[in-house]
Amino acid sequence: MPGKIANATLVESGKLSYGWARTRMSIIERIAKGKRKPLEGFRVGFCLHVTKETSVLVMAAKELGAEVALCSANPLSVQDDIAAFLHGEGVAVYAWRNETQAEYKKCIRDVIAFKPDIVTDDGGDLHYAAHGAKARGIMGGTEETTSGVRRLSALEKSKKLRYPVIAVNNARTKYLFDNRYGTGQSTLDGILRATGMFLAGSRVVVCGYGWVGKGVAAMAHGMGAAVTVTEVDPIKALEAKMDGFAVAPLEKAAEQGDVFITCTGQTGVIRKEHFAKMKDGAILANTGHFDVEIDASFLYRNGRSVEVKPNVECFKFGGKKLYLLSKGRVVNLVAAEGHPPEVMALSFANQLASILHVAKNHASMEKKVHPVPESIDDAVARLALVAMSVEIDKPTAKQKKYQRG
Repeated sequence: MPGKIANATLVESGKLSYGWARTRMSIIERIAKGKRKPLEGFRVGFCLHVTKETSVLVMAAKELGAEVALCSANPLSVQDDIAAFLHGEGVAVYAWRNETQAEYKKCIRDVIAFKPDIVTDDGGDLHYAAHGAKARGIMGGTEETTSGVRRLSALEKSKKLRYPVIAVNNARTKYLFDNRYGTGQSTLDGILRATGMFLAGSRVVVCGYGWVGKGVAAMAHGMGAAVTVTEVDPIKALEAKMDGFAVAPLEKAAEQGDVFITCTGQTGVIRKEHFAKMKDGAILANTGHFDVEIDASFLYRNGRSVEVKPNVECFKFGGKKLYLLSKGRVVNLVAAEGHPPEVMALSFANQLASILHVAKNHASMEKKVHPVPESIDDAVARLALVAMSVEIDKPTAKQKKYQRG
């Protein structure tokens, strides 16, 4: 099987992790159950964080008949035992932890060379590379993240989108749960694993109050932190205020924060003028998709850095110490293991159902960014309730008639 991984002897460890995740992601099996092999004859190229949860999605696609290639959506997030397990199961895996930027891009090109019919991405790098290479034969794709959907929408607006893409990120069963609860929990998990700090009583500054920021702020507050939110959107700032959080410009919040967490998907959020105002010992973490939210390059150019422990670098800057986690990359996946399988089950159920939708309907789909079909979103929610042993009411015939008007 073609591919490149770090250590093939980790297969058994990866298999155990896959088994653990699969038992907590029964929605995926329910979507695939009873279907013959609807993906037979299709090649699917994945660019996702190589985690135990991802292995459940990848194996489901393979069991449905697809030939599969996989690369990582982040050079530092690969779980090498999972890469070894999937490669041993016949997946063309191009992923290992601590890839250089050049190696990361080469792995993406290797997946494109696999000539996928369907592309499933997390962040848009694989989609963009496929467009740059003018890859032929791609029938359609899916996209997992806010930042990736923005990039694809820009391609659509400029009439350069070469195939239809389903914006899985925009499914209600994705952003309401994965972005908020999943990222909220896993971000703090990453920060606590990296630092071992005591969160209660500390001042946490959350940059951005989208669904990710909402989750991070709520989880930090629940652990006893005092939370300040920074925003550029007046509606989101108002929402944060009414949710009970302090709201301030980052320039002012910089003077007070003990921990800074960027959640925006935007570039240059925390910059040199903010570093200058921070107090000694401030901790900097990012949970947006790319490593551009904290200007780490400025710190590397102007401060002396020492790795004080894995995923924690100390910079001596302006007579004080600032601590950068995970080199400014997503802290929940670099310093921890990403989202819990229970919440990733929702996102990956949407991914799998959307892949099946593209395989069946690609010929009639316009070359644009499509929403997840409402029928898929509702079905995923109902399957999640079944998995949680939760029952709900059904509207009566009278209520249905009343609703129709």
